[in-house]
Amino acid sequence: MNQSIALIALVVADYDAAIAFYVGKLGFVLVEDSYQPEQAKRWVVVRPPGKGSTALLLAKASSPVQEPFVGNQAGGRVFLFLQTDDFWRDHAKMVETGIRFIREPKEAPYGIVAVFEDLYGNLWDLVEFTDGR
Repeated sequence: MNQSIALIALVVADYDAAIAFYVGKLGFVLVEDSYQPEQAKRWVVVRPPGKGSTALLLAKASSPVQEPFVGNQAGGRVFLFLQTDDFWRDHAKMVETGIRFIREPKEAPYGIVAVFEDLYGNLWDLVEFTDGR
């Protein structure tokens, strides 16, 4: 058996603002942005550069039930983990583009890590694993 997680839905308030953040600031690749007329919504997929396969489906909140989850998909915990092959290069670039780090870089037994926020307040780890993971 060979399985993998292809997409993670991330609830956003606005497609274009989310694309501007993930592509413009984080340097993700815009994989697809197409209109789905049968559902009156867009199918927007972004992914980090490189050979990884997991991507984000930017899903605009479409009801009052979904709106409170924008920026709070994990109840205030770190939600997503952006793995890098060069922590200091990517950290410097992210600081330069205005990414807000809420926990400064630290060395841990598994590697180097810092916590940042996306445009809605979801928490992410920027991590370089140095323990062979």
